Amino acid sequence: MSRSIANRPTIHLIDTEQARLLDLARAMRSHQAEISELLQEELERAEVHDAASLPPGVVSMHSTVEFQDESSGTSRTVQLVYPHEADIAAGRISVLTPIGAGLIGLSEGQSILWPNRAGQERQLRIIKVTRATGAV
Repeated sequence: MSRSIANRPTIHLIDTEQARLLDLARAMRSHQAEISELLQEELERAEVHDAASLPPGVVSMHSTVEFQDESSGTSRTVQLVYPHEADIAAGRISVLTPIGAGLIGLSEGQSILWPNRAGQERQLRIIKVTRATGAV
């Protein structure tokens, strides 16, 4: 990708989620190559933790995330889920969407310049993260 990884903020992942997400990213490479590549780049550069040592305020799977698109000023609250759990109407977005791939691993207060579905780069800032309890 032409985007600079060096300018992206540090992200944190749970070890078991990283392994599962890498498998998903690789499996979708032939269907959604760009998102697959973006997600894989993020997963491979992350600092990895076991679930108990993940820093507070980090977006992990099943977290509820309030974020702002700083380009438009629009705020949204979504739950980040695996593809089979996604339901836009219910506010559950797949990690295999451009926004989902951009949010995973970010911490409250961090922002990232990230492409949307149309390929336009948007500045996304994490406002609040609520970690899921009892998620798989």
